[in-house]
This record gives sequence, C-alpha cells and structure tokens, in this order.
Amino acid sequence: MLEKLRLNVRVIALANSKTVIMDDEGIDLDNWRDFLSVSVDLRDLILEKNLRNSVFVDVTANESIVAIYPQLLERSVSIVACNKVACSSDYETYARLKDLAREYNANFLFETNVGAGLPIINTLNDLMRSGDRVRRIEAVLSGTLNFVFNNYDGSREFAEVVRQAQDEGYTEPDPRLDLSGTDVARKILILARESGYRLDMSDIENKPFLPASCFEGNVEDFYAEMCRNEEHFRCLLDEARQQNLSLKYIASFDNGRASVGLQSIPPEHNFANLSGKDNAVLFYTDRYSEQPLVVKGAGAGADVTAAGVFADIIRAASI
Repeated sequence: MLEKLRLNVRVIALANSKTVIMDDEGIDLDNWRDFLSVSVDLRDLILEKNLRNSVFVDVTANESIVAIYPQLLERSVSIVACNKVACSSDYETYARLKDLAREYNANFLFETNVGAGLPIINTLNDLMRSGDRVRRIEAVLSGTLNFVFNNYDGSREFAEVVRQAQDEGYTEPDPRLDLSGTDVARKILILARESGYRLDMSDIENKPFLPASCFEGNVEDFYAEMCRNEEHFRCLLDEARQQNLSLKYIASFDNGRASVGLQSIPPEHNFANLSGKDNAVLFYTDRYSEQPLVVKGAGAGADVTAAGVFADIIRAASI
C-alpha cells in the first residue's frame, strides 16, 4: 500500500466494549489481543491525543457509539461506519452528521451500510454529484434473506437454513433484524436519503412474512417458533413453485415512497438469477431511465464487509 498509494496507515488504537489498546507508533496486529487490558473512554482518548489525519472506525451495531460521532467530527476526525444506526436513525441526526462532516472538513463514510463491500453508495453519490436525479430504486439488499430463499427448497426446515446463514456469518448479531425486514428497511432508507429524499423509518412500508409469534422471546425462542411454523414457510414455497415463480425479498423506492417485502417473481425478472448471498441494486435515474444502472455481487460475509471498511479507510486517508 505504501508503494502503490503512497499511504502509511497505522492502527493506533483498538477497543471492544470494555478495554482498549493504544500505541501512537502503531499496534502489532499479530498480537493485539494480548494487550487489550486497559479500561478507558475511547472518545476522551481520541480527543486528548488530537492526532492528525485520524480516522475512527465503528464496526459495532451499538447506538451509544453513534452518540460520540458529532464530537469526533467537530474535531475533524473522519468516521468510517459499518454501524447502520447513525444513517438510519431520525433524519435530523443523519443530516446533522453530514453537515458536521462538511463544516469541519472530515469524512463521514458508510459504504458498508448497504451491500457490504459493493460500491453502491459511492456509485449513488457519483450520480448525484454529476447532476443526475434518482427516480426509482429496486434492490435485493439482504445477503441473509437471499441466501435463505436460495437454499430453502423444502428438503430442510426453514429454521435450519436460517441457522446456517447465521453460522456462516451472513446475519446480523440478532437474525430477527434480517428476517423481520428491519435491516433491509434501514438500507433502502439510507439509499433514499443519499438520493436527496427526506424519509424516516416510519415512512417505509414493511410487509412481514413471518408469523408475529416468531418475535416473542429471545433468539432461541425465535428459532423454536420458526420450527413450529414450518408449514407456513412450506406453503409460501409451494405457492410460488406452482406458478413457476421464486421467492425474493425486495426493497423498492419510487418517487418518495419506499417498501420492503417478500415477492414471488418470474424467471425473467432482474433478480431471478441472484445466487448465494448476492445483493443487487437497480438505479433508475434521469440518465438511466430505460436501462437501469446495476450494481451486483456478494452482499454479506465478513471478508467482503472488511474489504468495504478498509476501502473507506483508504478513501478517507486519500481525500
């Protein structure tokens, strides 16, 4: 990286929910776990150090971490956020963070909020910066749900396929966020906002496909209830098959209105051949009115998400 990009990136602090390791000269990334022992407020540490060209990377799903974003941006500390909470919370919070980043000449980058490492948000930003206008978006935005419905063929219980998706690292820490459509709703909300529209989560129509009883209790209760409702999932599958259709969980945005839900689609549909954990986004704009601009590829998994986070770090360091 030093030779190709002329950048020297040093990891000077790592923290989990309880401890932190800090070294101004750079942490030994092969042995960092051995040194996670000091308990300290990471925000105070960053502000006290006041190091030039700092980038704060949030790979949590924690709302309390988002609360420190404004103070960091006000000190010109760039933020790379895998955490979707900031950009999918109330519109005023989202807009304020964007404004602070501009005012204090800091980067606020969150490419991995939608599609892991896929260049979805950056592509959208380029369209907007070049004067285009987004009219409609159609998207498969959950690698988890795409994996589940690609692998649920009736030979195994639906709950077993969901468990596999979680074991392979495709789901949110709480898989109910994926299966309820909440995570997809957050993603289409972020894309709508980045397209210049003022929307909140309450504006997203969410059409659930899970029985309400699946959301009672804890995660293990969720799996148990899915097992008890296997006939419901089998009926969804059989009804689609009888019409030569396949099941896809699709997010749509059309001139200010957004929705997410399970759809039965024909073989010629743009999303019919999406495999594995793929995501796909179709942007219909003033420029791309007939044939949409398409971004497609693996949209879940630790490797591609980490690649997207690192790409944002390099982008923040390069601007």
